[in-house]
Amino acid sequence: MAKKTKRKIAYRTLPMQRQFNLRQEGEHFDLGEIFDQVNKRYFRGRLRDYKVEWGRRRKHRPKDHFVFGTIQEADRVIRIHPLLDQAFVPRWYLKYVLYHEMLHSVVPDESVKRGRRRVHTEEFNRRERAFRNYRRARRWEEENLSRFLR
Repeated sequence: MAKKTKRKIAYRTLPMQRQFNLRQEGEHFDLGEIFDQVNKRYFRGRLRDYKVEWGRRRKHRPKDHFVFGTIQEADRVIRIHPLLDQAFVPRWYLKYVLYHEMLHSVVPDESVKRGRRRVHTEEFNRRERAFRNYRRARRWEEENLSRFLR
């Protein structure tokens, strides 16, 4: 009897964002709509082909720090922590978080010692302060951080 060989099935590798089935619309906020507003106001609509999505919910909340958003410039994906999709979070604060992540795409990093890089440069910080509700957003963040930690 001839030996049967196992067939290998080739699956197309999907980008990370498709594997996790992430979405723009949350229970309280539509990130796509907010991205468009911030893009128009602060970037003259120049940021194109970006995906902005709620990240995945984690089983455990962090104890001592919280990452509100991230950007993967290579994939043009901005992810916002899903705990920000709550009624007590002001819309203007979410706009600030998106603005911060979007700013990373237009302000270059600086190289520092031993191959390290600085992403929050003086130029980045200067431009971040140009956000309309910058001080209000930073104050809200400090006052409410504990609501996102365990």
